[in-house]
Amino acid sequence: MVRTTCPYCGVGCGINARVTAARSVEISGDAAHPANLGKLCSKGTHLGETVALEGRLLHPEIAGQRATWDAALDHVAAGFTAAIRDHGPDSVAFYVSGQLLTEDYYVANKLMKGFIGSGNIDTNSRLCMASAVAGHVRAFGEDVVPGCYDDIDHADLIILVGSNTAWCHPVLYQRIVAAQAARGAKLVVIDPRRTESCEAADLHLPLRSGSDLALFEGLLAWLARHDLLDNAFTERHVAVPDGFFERLARTRGFAETVADTGLDPEALLRFFNLFADNPRTLTLFSQGINQSTKGTDQVGAILNLHLATGRIGKPGAAPFSITGQPNAMGGREVGGLANTLAAHMGFEHADLVQRFWGAPTIARQPGLKAVQLFDAVAAGKIKALWIIATNPLVSLPDSEAVRAGLANCPLVVVSDCSAATDTGALATVRLPAAAWGEKDGTVTNSERRISRQRALFALPGQARPDWWALTEVARRMGFGAAFDYATPAEIFREHAALSAFENTGARLFNIGAHAAIDADTYQNLEPFQWPACAGDSSDATRLFTDGRFPTADGRARLVIPANEAPAGKGGLVLNTGRYRDQWHTMTRTGLSPKLSAHRTEPALEIHPDDARDLTDGALATLTTAQGSSVFRVRLNSTQRRGEIFVPIHWSRANSSGGRTGALCAPDCDPHSGQPAFKSSRASVTPLATAWTGYMFSAAPLTPDGALWWTRARVAGGWLTELAGDGGASAFADALLGPGADRIEIIDRARGGGRWAQIRGGRVAAALFLTTSGTLPSRDWLMRNFGGEASHLELLAGRPATAAPDTGTQICVCFDIGLNTIVNAIIAQTLVSVEAVGNALGAGSNCGSCRPAIAALLREHAPQGETVDV
Repeated sequence: MVRTTCPYCGVGCGINARVTAARSVEISGDAAHPANLGKLCSKGTHLGETVALEGRLLHPEIAGQRATWDAALDHVAAGFTAAIRDHGPDSVAFYVSGQLLTEDYYVANKLMKGFIGSGNIDTNSRLCMASAVAGHVRAFGEDVVPGCYDDIDHADLIILVGSNTAWCHPVLYQRIVAAQAARGAKLVVIDPRRTESCEAADLHLPLRSGSDLALFEGLLAWLARHDLLDNAFTERHVAVPDGFFERLARTRGFAETVADTGLDPEALLRFFNLFADNPRTLTLFSQGINQSTKGTDQVGAILNLHLATGRIGKPGAAPFSITGQPNAMGGREVGGLANTLAAHMGFEHADLVQRFWGAPTIARQPGLKAVQLFDAVAAGKIKALWIIATNPLVSLPDSEAVRAGLANCPLVVVSDCSAATDTGALATVRLPAAAWGEKDGTVTNSERRISRQRALFALPGQARPDWWALTEVARRMGFGAAFDYATPAEIFREHAALSAFENTGARLFNIGAHAAIDADTYQNLEPFQWPACAGDSSDATRLFTDGRFPTADGRARLVIPANEAPAGKGGLVLNTGRYRDQWHTMTRTGLSPKLSAHRTEPALEIHPDDARDLTDGALATLTTAQGSSVFRVRLNSTQRRGEIFVPIHWSRANSSGGRTGALCAPDCDPHSGQPAFKSSRASVTPLATAWTGYMFSAAPLTPDGALWWTRARVAGGWLTELAGDGGASAFADALLGPGADRIEIIDRARGGGRWAQIRGGRVAAALFLTTSGTLPSRDWLMRNFGGEASHLELLAGRPATAAPDTGTQICVCFDIGLNTIVNAIIAQTLVSVEAVGNALGAGSNCGSCRPAIAALLREHAPQGETVDV
């Protein structure tokens, strides 16, 4: 059994992994890990389905041709050296990722800032939590998350704002629900959408998109008017700008707050009173707050609220940024952001860091932040770019402009474990990286807890750790003495030593207790939270308990936000986010049939009142100033009017449409540089098609003749959704080919038909197209394609012997469908999620589907029964 950590979100769950074969592993939650206490969500539970070598990049390539490591590394080093010689150090850049381990991150930052001498290293974490960093630094003097997960167990009021925690951080959400059941804690969800997180909420505030700042400033003004601030705390511990509360009183009356947020006055007042009545308040915030042109100010408004009421540094009372990636925090600690140096130091500490590293030069000013960096690539200012463990052609805003820029960059190096990514297709050099299960190092989760990620398998093919590739390039560039690492333990030891170097307590980030860690101790390192100073055995799980902050005078700051920019006008507001069982651009989760079953295609959610001539289940083109893409329409009466929602996961690798990054404007917060992914203006128009349909195939087939397609992994192969504007039969002929190994059934009355391609006595592909009629349900086919079903059963879309239709998958752990759950609720008079779990197992493992089960209970529980969700 190997104890390691999950590679997905910032909860940082511990995992027990038992290797059962060469590339096979059984996964369970680590009950001894304090982050999750044995719980795992659907993604972590099904990691075992993602560790095979399918789709892996296993050897270096130069210009698309296989190369040796020596040749590839020589090419990279020569290209960077030439660019620096001819154009200066700011002509090169690294773009890295919260998927990196801390040791990888540390080496990349040291090489770029300390030895190349440029600040041009930034991370995809810029896209998700840079505004939280900027807000922390402005208020506290350092990027510090003051709370811990234990605060959930002490809070009387828990606020989720800008976070669909039930889907994006399910283990934390289940802990919140447990706190409700055990202690009666109240849950308020603040989100324009009625998400799954609202199923357990005592109050949902569906505020107007982008009005979070108005809401929290309005609450603070209301508390001030009612003399409900902690004046004693602010007098001792907080610096308040002159006129701060006078400004609030003048601009943030209750009526103005109602008007700005669009909230019901009674609901707003109920929230204000809940906040006033519950000093132990925990505010958990995420992308809905951060991904805005006002992100830093919105974070600041939350921090102002907690500081002005003294709700910080106490059990159950904290503002809490929950991060999206497994090591976004680790990247912040080592200087992975362009505007920081290592170990939570700024550029004013450049001399200190230079002395520690013995660096010949060091960056003296911030480099280019993510969107700026790729603008510089497009402008020809960046001559050599190294992209590591991320897919910016999918994740960045205005991604088609990013594509055009990369296509013209002289040297693009991509380190990745996946062979087929949108970004990798434009690489000059591709380097095969280690994946989860092969990596060895550390990560830091949202509560400042550092944990080990340990290798389960030997490195496949020629894959190598990212830190190794970086050190090899550094040596070839003449910096070998400073990059003479043989193991990740050596890198971690240096990272820990730097955190304590000339640190007399002014910087809270300090893990100097591990500055002399040896290989055995590193291998067996238990999870710990920082600070962890040398000689200090205290376990500081909660910070600022003494009211002292890492500023020059020890006081936190209330910050006056900038004047709000006027909201955009015209069109629908485009909101973006994650699906429950998918992750980023699906290079890992997309390999799992179970995870792919929950949402097989990207859908556009829109309120029926906004739909006009759109039809539920039809296709539509979503257009913004940046571009357009096709989505399936899903009418949703809980969607806020005037706003639409689409997921972020789809790319050119798995769809001709659904590419959200191509639609979002590259507008950024002026303080943090974080893009605003939730405020672009959009229009939606129906997409006319001659036929629609789908195909199950054993191998992934790309339907080049289709007007639109999207593909998802299923048991036994792939499901491809299709639409076209030509003849259905002609398309089938082109896709499957003519011949005696094909069976076809043409439905001339309703148009379309069904085709099966037979190879080796088995169905290699089953194609279903229609011009006007209905199609068989996909649910049975998703479970049985590639199994023992006959070709006639597959073409019929049902078994020869009648069997119940289990419906769309709800519970991924036990593959339980919607119809099965609804039938059990009605037949057995089930009135709680626990009762459904006892009857079927659904919701009893990872808990990710519990909100969906709660919604079904509310809809289908027998009339007159009290539902307990």
